[in-house]
Amino acid sequence: MAIMITDECINCGACEPECPNTAIYEGGVEWTYAGGTHLEEIDYGDGTVVDAKVKQTPVSNEFYYIVTDKCTECMGFHEEPQCAAVCPVDCCVPDPENVEDEDTLLAKKAWMHGE
Repeated sequence: MAIMITDECINCGACEPECPNTAIYEGGVEWTYAGGTHLEEIDYGDGTVVDAKVKQTPVSNEFYYIVTDKCTECMGFHEEPQCAAVCPVDCCVPDPENVEDEDTLLAKKAWMHGE
């Protein structure tokens, strides 16, 4: 499952530099699939293909947020999600709306990093 940041976030920013996938962004900041990955384009599987460098709408305007499509729970990089390990208020928690098994998370990592 992906990790999410709750509204208890104090916007300290400790989590952002720890993410190996660059999946964490400051509130209000647009994100890209390309940032921190080897992705050049995204194929949504329905005939829609977009440039991975195209800026996407922020998930949150108030708090740091994690892009679910880029979160691998640090699988293949670390033994535990690094955002949760450094969060001083324990607001980086598993997202029950986005459950993924280990194989799926590792496949996502390989896809994003061109492995």
